[in-house]
Amino acid sequence: METDAPGTVLKRERVRDFVLELIESRQAGDGIPSERTLCARLGVSRPTLRAAVDELVAAGLLVREHGRGMFVAPEKITQELVSGRAALSVPQAAGAWSSRLLEFTTVPAGARVGRRLRMSPAGRIVYVARLRLVDGTPMAVEHLHLKADLVPGLTAPELESGDLYAHLRERHGVRVHEATQTIEPTVVTRSEARLLDVPELSPALLFERLTTDAADQPVEYVHSLYRGDRYRIASRLALAPTTPPDTASAGHHPGIPPGDFAEGAPVASSTLGDVQDKPDQP
Repeated sequence: METDAPGTVLKRERVRDFVLELIESRQAGDGIPSERTLCARLGVSRPTLRAAVDELVAAGLLVREHGRGMFVAPEKITQELVSGRAALSVPQAAGAWSSRLLEFTTVPAGARVGRRLRMSPAGRIVYVARLRLVDGTPMAVEHLHLKADLVPGLTAPELESGDLYAHLRERHGVRVHEATQTIEPTVVTRSEARLLDVPELSPALLFERLTTDAADQPVEYVHSLYRGDRYRIASRLALAPTTPPDTASAGHHPGIPPGDFAEGAPVASSTLGDVQDKPDQP
């Protein structure tokens, strides 16, 4: 098994720290010095520099453009994850979120989705695929499965604009109450990569959510794929009891882009754990 030469790892770490300082002192889209310039300034070899830069490109902090150089990547969309049922007023994520409808149809639930929604495999569901965008940039591919008998007359405009749960409440009398959600790392397929405008097998975050109403009856099953280079989850942990936070206003729940919970509507809870099996791939 090959190992790095003595001192190589430390050199790479120092190069990485230097380039990180450059990134933090610049704005998204700004260029950074060429590899040749950085090698001369830092007194390191091209392979050592390139290894450090490759790590930062993979982390979504730098972007390489062939023939042009290296540039500071767009800022990641950060979503804070707050623990505890009483702390589910989640801070809103940055950016203007919108949706583009990819597919909208009524089909049999099938065995796996039927199990999640506690219905017969032959029962009808509304299947929706949406591309979620932030400031016009693709951020996530979302697959929704709704019990068809709960949403008769559901329209495409309801799915492309506004707050989906507000539409369910106001137009269909469906009030969501709680959700169980899991998050795990994954990679994008070729078709997902085309939609998200990233290379095939790029890192991603897979969200799975089961939403129920006040009677604990399933309303929807959703699985969503978020770009790993542009979206991240931050946790806030309390080491001692604190004053319960104000839960009056609903924010962006992780995996639920802004607009999917209306102000004043119940906010779904999120529990992180192991996913029993992978989601259906419609």
